[in-house]
Amino acid sequence: MAKTAFIGLGVMGFPMAGHLRAKGHEVTVFNRTASRAEEWRARHGGQGGSTPAEAAREAEFVFICVGNDNDVRSVLYGPNGVLAGMKRGAVLIDHTTASAELAREIAEKSKGLGVDFLDAPVSGGQAGAENGKLTVMVGGESAAFERAKPEIDSYARACVLMGPHGSGQLAKMVNQICIAGLLQGLAEGMNFAAKAGLNGQRLIDTISKGAAQSWQMDNRALTMLAGKFEFGFAVDWMRKDLAICLAEAQRNGARLPVTALIDQFYAQVQARGGARWDTSSLMQLLVKD
Repeated sequence: MAKTAFIGLGVMGFPMAGHLRAKGHEVTVFNRTASRAEEWRARHGGQGGSTPAEAAREAEFVFICVGNDNDVRSVLYGPNGVLAGMKRGAVLIDHTTASAELAREIAEKSKGLGVDFLDAPVSGGQAGAENGKLTVMVGGESAAFERAKPEIDSYARACVLMGPHGSGQLAKMVNQICIAGLLQGLAEGMNFAAKAGLNGQRLIDTISKGAAQSWQMDNRALTMLAGKFEFGFAVDWMRKDLAICLAEAQRNGARLPVTALIDQFYAQVQARGGARWDTSSLMQLLVKD
């Protein structure tokens, strides 16, 4: 079993690190809010580091799962950062949804220290993390990927190398672009169904057997009809992700007119107090003036 470190114990990182521990790996954790790391150790055992560097010092694999580009830099760089503690030959895996530009930056800095790097954002949400059924999109070199894949498989149902450094983040951007458009279509469909007086359960049971079927329909359509949004993937997080998508599109010339429009719809949800609502809360803009 490998010696690992996990940096960032939020709603995703906490269960992901737990799966590593359950598979028998040695796990040392660090979280910027220390009480969260103490809670994890009380539940799973393992060790704790007082700094990211200390947590990473003996690890063969170091995992990061924090909020955004700046959060990654804050735990990675500097005398107390992960890279200051990692040993040559170890593998750094960043599960944060961040920019492809940051991934390439980290890859360059890691290479100079003899550390392999993989950008590896995930899809599947909190439920996927808790159930060990995440989809992991990876960018990096194949040798490092093959070394890290058995560890990542502790909490993944799919783990695929998409291409060179940055490709994992680019793949995650496509994932979020597709979800945003799908959710708006689903919100409009469910609102139309309600206005038309259709039985929601019967409708979903029927059309989910055809071409309209999607994960979002299976898991969100009925809660949208019920006006339940106090759970799931927060609007704040989706807006962070869509900002990354739109910035990358500015660089590569891709046109994202629908994505840009839905990002503004999410801004309206935030203005209505829905910053922490699930992304399916686009429905709220259709049912309330």
